[in-house]
Amino acid sequence: MGGTAFVGFIFVMALIFLGYAVRILKEYERGVTYTLGRYAGVKGPGLILLIPIVQTMTRIDLRVRTIDVPSQDIITKDNISVKVNAVIYYRVVAPEKSINNVADFMRATSELSQTTLREVLGKHELDDLLTARDKLSADIRELLDGQTDQWGIKVQNVALKHIDLAESMIRAIGRQAEAERERRAKIISAEGELQAADKLVEAATKLGSSGAMQLRYLSAFQDIANDRSSTIILPLPMEFLKRIT
Repeated sequence: MGGTAFVGFIFVMALIFLGYAVRILKEYERGVTYTLGRYAGVKGPGLILLIPIVQTMTRIDLRVRTIDVPSQDIITKDNISVKVNAVIYYRVVAPEKSINNVADFMRATSELSQTTLREVLGKHELDDLLTARDKLSADIRELLDGQTDQWGIKVQNVALKHIDLAESMIRAIGRQAEAERERRAKIISAEGELQAADKLVEAATKLGSSGAMQLRYLSAFQDIANDRSSTIILPLPMEFLKRIT
């Protein structure tokens, strides 16, 4: 009985040992290992063997993560208050940095995203926020990526979701757009009148210089003569009167 109990004890201890010593990491996981508290390297994916008590390991997921940046109160360069929220897409590319250089890389990245969002958008006017989202998103991504490199983080994309304005500002923008449309309509109308006036001047110049005005008179008289109820008064040219006198 004593031998059987001993064998059972050894079997149980072996199971416990294997439970602590064997780790299986998936394709998208890596293990940051430590030996007696000292960094020992990154392992995985696949089967990992650790020495119980002596070695420890922290799992890191390498898949793309998202951060939903809550609405931030931003004062634009032209002193307009807006609320902007965004989504940040990032992934861990250096597991050892994400564990050794920062206590909580997810929270640190989230906090940095909020401050960077306010910093970048606060340097631009409202029109830029409404019409140049792609460029602003790229600027935020580039700045974030540079700052999170020390944490082993790669920021892949930044998407500005919503830009909320006060109701009074929305009405003001509507009035501004209406005024701009009226201004463009007046400019187009004025340009049309100017072109018409130029054509009239050109036509009058040609008629006066080529003697074609008399032909136009005769054509008009012929049209009037077809109407028998009309009385025709023919003007005499000044040259003809001078010859008579």
